[in-house]
Amino acid sequence: MWVPFDADVVLDDAAIALDEVPPAKEDTEKIAGRLRGHLVRLVTIAVAAESEQDTAAAQLIEHARLLGAEDLPGDHREAVGQLRRMGWTASELLDRLVAMRCLKEVA
Repeated sequence: MWVPFDADVVLDDAAIALDEVPPAKEDTEKIAGRLRGHLVRLVTIAVAAESEQDTAAAQLIEHARLLGAEDLPGDHREAVGQLRRMGWTASELLDRLVAMRCLKEVA
């Protein structure tokens, strides 16, 4: 089933990952799964829009691909660190795609 892209959901999940209060251990896998999904969709949008020609976008795309392929560490502190990297990358790639007019501006 196709679900339309919702940038606000990406930003909400990134905010959860980047919050000063880390997510509970039992929530990390669920949040990681959502962030992986966001990274995959953002990379797909970026590639379709030929954004890889932009150096900053290309770096974010590569970073998103690497993070999306990594397993979540078993140690909670390390898992939170990975969630934060995923959240930051999703947020930055979204911002870059908006700046390049590949996506509409979000609130």
